[in-house]
Order: sequence, then C-alpha cells, then structure tokens
Amino acid sequence: MHTSASVELPITLNRNLTTSLPSQLAEKIRELILNGTLIASDPLPSTRTLAQRLNVSRGTIVSAYEQLTAEGYLHTTHTGTTINPHLPHPHNKHHTNTPQPTTPTHLSTSHLRTPQNTIIDLRPGTPDTSTLASTPWRAAWRTAAANVGTTYPATGSPTLKKELAEHLRITRSVITHPEELLITSGARDGFRLILSTLRTIIKDRPLRIAVENPGYPSLQKIPATFGHTIMPIPLDTQGLNPQHLPPHTPPDIILLAPSHQYPLGTTMPITRRLELLEWAHKNKALIVEDDYDSELRYTGDPVPALASLTRSHHLASHYDCVVTLGSFAKTLSSAVGLGYLLTPQHLHEPLSRLRTQLGSPVSAITQEAMTLLLQNGTVRRHIAKMRRIYATRRRLVQNYYDHSKLSQQCTLLPMDGGLHAILKFTSRAHLSAEEQYLKEQKVVARAKEQGVSVRSLGEYWSHNGMPRQDYGLIIGFGAVSERHLEQAMTLLTRIICNP
Repeated sequence: MHTSASVELPITLNRNLTTSLPSQLAEKIRELILNGTLIASDPLPSTRTLAQRLNVSRGTIVSAYEQLTAEGYLHTTHTGTTINPHLPHPHNKHHTNTPQPTTPTHLSTSHLRTPQNTIIDLRPGTPDTSTLASTPWRAAWRTAAANVGTTYPATGSPTLKKELAEHLRITRSVITHPEELLITSGARDGFRLILSTLRTIIKDRPLRIAVENPGYPSLQKIPATFGHTIMPIPLDTQGLNPQHLPPHTPPDIILLAPSHQYPLGTTMPITRRLELLEWAHKNKALIVEDDYDSELRYTGDPVPALASLTRSHHLASHYDCVVTLGSFAKTLSSAVGLGYLLTPQHLHEPLSRLRTQLGSPVSAITQEAMTLLLQNGTVRRHIAKMRRIYATRRRLVQNYYDHSKLSQQCTLLPMDGGLHAILKFTSRAHLSAEEQYLKEQKVVARAKEQGVSVRSLGEYWSHNGMPRQDYGLIIGFGAVSERHLEQAMTLLTRIICNP
C-alpha cells in the first residue's frame, strides 16, 4: 500500500485570469496527475491547509476537490482526500515495496548534536539539530548498524535510490528513475565527481566554470583547487542572466541555485529558466543545479527543481543538460554525510564508471539508515516540523526589523526560504566603496567582540575587479533559539545604528 506523506503541490493561481480559481486549481491538479507527479493513493493537503497556502477561501478548494472527485480523479473519505487509488500508475516499477531490515541494535547519534558555543552564533548555513534524534531516528540507525555485513554498489543502494526518487517526486516535482541517481557524501563530493568526469572528456584545457556573483563560496572554491577557470557572473533581480555569459569563450559548466539563490535569496522565474536552458543547449554547456535548501520555503509552495522542467515530456529531448546536486545538509544535518546526483542521460555512464573506479565515500550503514528514514516518513515529517520552527524565527527577524531603528539603516531582503536573512546597508552616496567595506567589517568585528558571530555580505563576492553593489550582514537563524536570536538582533541594532 502506498503511504507517502501529503504531496506539496507546485501550484500558483492567477487572479487576473477570467477562469475561476476553482477551475484553475482543478486543471492544475489534473495536470499533476496526468504527468505522473501525483500518483494513485497520494494524500492531498486538507482543504483548510491548501486554502491557507494558496491564500484563497476554503470554498475554492472544496469546489475544486468536489469537481475532481466527480470526474474520478480523487477519492474522499472521513480520513481525507487522496488521488483515486484505482487510477493506473505510470511508474509502478519505481515504487515496489522493499523488505524492512530487523534486529535493531544501539547506534549513538551524538555526532549529530550541535556543539555548545560561548557566543551567539548567527553564521548562516547551520540547521537546528536539537530535535533530530527522535525515536524513529534512533531506531533506524540501530537497525542499520545491526546489518554490518551489508554492501552496496559504488553508485549507491538501489533501495535508497528508489526512496530518493520518490522523495524528489513528492518534494521537488521531479519524475526520475532510480537508476538516474548516484549516491554521494554531499554537494561537494557530487561537484568534484562532475568536474573529474568532464575533465576526462575535455582534456586539452582547464574547464570554464560560470558561477553566481555573489554566490556560495565553498562550492566555488572546488574548481579553483583543481586548476579550472572561474567566471563570476553578476546577478540581476531574476538571478543569473544568460546575456552576461561570454559568447566567445562559453563556460563548460554553469553552477547556480535557481530555486533559492545563495545568499541573496532570488528565485529564478520560469522565463529566465527557459532562457538559461536554451543558452546551455546552444552552447553545449552543462547546468549544475545546487538544490541545497529548496524544501525550506515559507511563502507559497516549493518551487519545482530546474530538473523538473528538463524532464517534462516536451522538453526532455531538447534540454538534457541539467545535473542536480542534492543533499540533506540543510534539511537534516551536514553530519549525515549523504547526498545525491541526478544526472542527464549522456553523463550517467561516465559518472557511474568514475564513481565505481574511485569507490563510494558513503558507508552502507548511513545508506541503510537513510533508506529506513525515507521509507517511514521520518525525513519529511522532520522537514515539515523544522519549516514551522524556522518560519517562527523568520517572523521574529521580520518583526524586529519592522519595529526597530534597523529600518532606517538597512533593508531586510525578502526571506522566502532558507536559514538566513540579509540586512543590506542603506546606500550612502557620500561613502566610497572602501568606506562601505570598512563599515561592514567594523560591524562584524564589533559584534564578535560583544558575543555575536555574523558574516559580512562581502565574503560571498568574487573579487575580480567587478564592482560590488551591496554591503551588509548575513544572519543565520537556523541553529539559534528565539531568545538568543532576539538578544542578538538587539545587539546588532545598537551596533549598526551607532557606528
């Protein structure tokens, strides 16, 4: 029996259309069923939950559900609404049941706990792991540790890949076969594997890697370590603009985070995504999608991964150019040490061959435990729980900004998702770039002296002669309590407003 958690529907309603909202909603759910994103027996959100998420009346949802029930797409009982369990399943071979391992023994999860610090640490990127070691979590690791003789292919456990394919379908609207996935120890491991594989294909020169500027520094440092050429590309309000990519020396790889750009938080719209895919297709470039925290979205529904576009029936053959880097570092903990690569068809064989030659860095115990945690719904329940907790901390930052003097000195950039906020200093025409930089560094240093650790926005820029446009602070609210977060915001306000 299929028991997936409620699917997070990638749906947006347009109030400017002449079509009624219930009709729009019904049509979009039909499309999700027909293209395989929703499958037989998938539970749908309650009418009240979906109404709140879409910001419409509950009657709109009820009307759409009733229409689809009458058409035979949905099945409603006293326990809720699901996709009709008798609908044909186009991907049944991907969702076969797997025997559950037994004989649990003890496995400590102390290595997943955040160490206690003497200061309030607001550096971004760290999730809250204080509630991670639940009873199901401990049981999964005990069971995995009992099967110490288990071995898997270097590309990963087949059962884990099946569960990851289901996880991607539910949370990222990506329809994929398990065999298209490779298990990695995280985003960095996956990116290194991509670079090494392409280097066996392009042998006469270093690779050219286009990166977002500003962008995620740890991933961007990897190509430079291998001697490849980094090409920082400036961003606009829609993210990376393909028109800024050099036409005469096009990059081999475009590394970006389209669903939640780091650190500015931009979400790339569909028009820009299609423009980027077309550019990559024409220039034979590979797009590496860093899908690092897209499940942690607070406004609207999760944005589908870029790979979901390339796998739709009318685009798949044209745009087979996206590799997705996935991990659980932000949604669970970086200490789990597990991620995945979703690869285009033409790269799967060379990537798999290289992984087999190098061996897998992920232990069978970790793969077994994560398989169990995905199978029993623990991962998705934890993500949903933490999303609510992080949303509370996000509101705290927003409310503090709205009711303090910070708004006179900074702009709080939109926080649609993720674990951090950006306080961008208000531009001062009389200050030079050097003076704005010194102010940024002074605020960071004074905050640290007084017990609060934050990052400057300047740490995320590639300094290659390109002028910086923004100065400010990046504040991580993932791994800090509400009480400490409020204390830190009070201190930062005092420092910023009284330089």
